[in-house]
Amino acid sequence: MSTAIINISSLVTNDPSLGEGPLGLIRDAAVVIDGDRIAWIGETSKAPATDNAVDAEGRAGLPGFVDSHSHLVFAGDRTAEFNARMSGRSYSAGGIRTTVAATRAATDEELEANLVRYLREALRQGTTTLETKSGYGLTTHDEARALRIAAAHTDEVTYLGAHIVAPEFADDPEAYVALVTGEMLDACAPHARWVDVFCERGAFDGDQARAVLEAGRKRGLTPRVHANQLGHGPGVQLAVEVGAASADHCTHLTDADVDALASGDTVATLLPGAEFSTRAQWPNARRLLDAGATVALSTDCNPGSSFTSSMPFCIALAVRDMGMTPDEAVLAATAGGAAALRRTDIGRLTPGARADLALLDAPSHVHLAYRPGVPLVSAVWRRGIRAL
Repeated sequence: MSTAIINISSLVTNDPSLGEGPLGLIRDAAVVIDGDRIAWIGETSKAPATDNAVDAEGRAGLPGFVDSHSHLVFAGDRTAEFNARMSGRSYSAGGIRTTVAATRAATDEELEANLVRYLREALRQGTTTLETKSGYGLTTHDEARALRIAAAHTDEVTYLGAHIVAPEFADDPEAYVALVTGEMLDACAPHARWVDVFCERGAFDGDQARAVLEAGRKRGLTPRVHANQLGHGPGVQLAVEVGAASADHCTHLTDADVDALASGDTVATLLPGAEFSTRAQWPNARRLLDAGATVALSTDCNPGSSFTSSMPFCIALAVRDMGMTPDEAVLAATAGGAAALRRTDIGRLTPGARADLALLDAPSHVHLAYRPGVPLVSAVWRRGIRAL
């Protein structure tokens, strides 16, 4: 069954060979979907015959957002922490322990219901691919069940046993690293694609982080790194050295860090929701882009430091406060996220790509930054099926 979406005012393809500029913009565009794939893209006047047609009525179109960093398997609420922080208390990694206690106490059904709720919330805002992590169990049992639950709902699942040192190992962090790289990894690796570590003060130092990533890689998991969020540290350099798919946060960077990201394949994933929610220093996207680094935008949706599932919101923040143009921010939220997940079938609208796209109740993708906070996503197709 084929479907044509016609009369799209401007279509972001992320393929410069198909249209104008880096976004490959096509005016008065049409997209033909056949099954779960894009079959044809071009001007509406040249669209081939299809079984069905949907009139976009002058709305803008773009690839579904690719959210490459989230923490959605959790229980509990940290409203009080947020309220206190907005009243003057600074953010530190220790707040994670509150969510750990609640997550351990939750049933599988409660954790799954929470995950599904936020996946649906993200889909309504145009996100068609979403990575999510464990990291709020910190026992072998709880980390494995978190990943098992996540894997039932998304292909992009990350083992983050090394989120913080589990409370019961506070006096012996090396024993916890041994658990994360041993018994816990054995139980978790079958359910995950990625291994991650929070390389930061209050969490894991460079040597501990390297041990976690190398152990995960030996079990077939590809590294990702929480890097340089709270201050300067070894995270970015470590990510590049071990060939991580992404270094996430990248808020505090030296010139050497920027050069390393620009010269390698590791994507700099920026998470402006975290800076918004913690009143921290904004990442300097302009510096990374000008150096030639590949940049992704993601929500970092989690109950403590960035409780938003809205990629449009993060696009608006990146344009307003991180030095990105609207075009760059949209590219980072789509093709950039795909690069951070090492995917070529998503984040772009080209023949053969997965049929993930969104229509906006606006004539241009620029409205995502121009009209912050407005629910502009009016229709979403995921794997060729209309989901909104």
